[in-house]
Amino acid sequence: MNCPKCSSKFEQISFGEIEVERCLGCQGLWFDMLEKEDLVKIAGSETIDIGDDQVGDEYDSLQDIRCPHCTVKMLPMVDKDQVHIKYESCPICYGTFFDAGEFRDLKEHTILERFTQMLGTLRTNF
Repeated sequence: MNCPKCSSKFEQISFGEIEVERCLGCQGLWFDMLEKEDLVKIAGSETIDIGDDQVGDEYDSLQDIRCPHCTVKMLPMVDKDQVHIKYESCPICYGTFFDAGEFRDLKEHTILERFTQMLGTLRTNF
């Protein structure tokens, strides 16, 4: 399987019992369906994202990419709690691709992001 951004090969890496693919070129991460959701809940899982944020930012601008499994065009997505995090998702197999540094960023919530999240929760409860 090749990276949808830089076309380099993926290596399989594990964290706990979850295996994901990391690009040998740009260091982006491929998550099969629900792997990202499972890893977000596990302390320390951000260590799988060893890529350079600047490299990730450069590849983030590539939007017309194809799923490495299904070859269909992937959809650009934005994290609902951290809108600065943009990633791609496959509408067929539900796999997701995060550029280098994005998964690490997803796991780090700043004080402002936590406050905004609390405000959103309060608004929906009233």
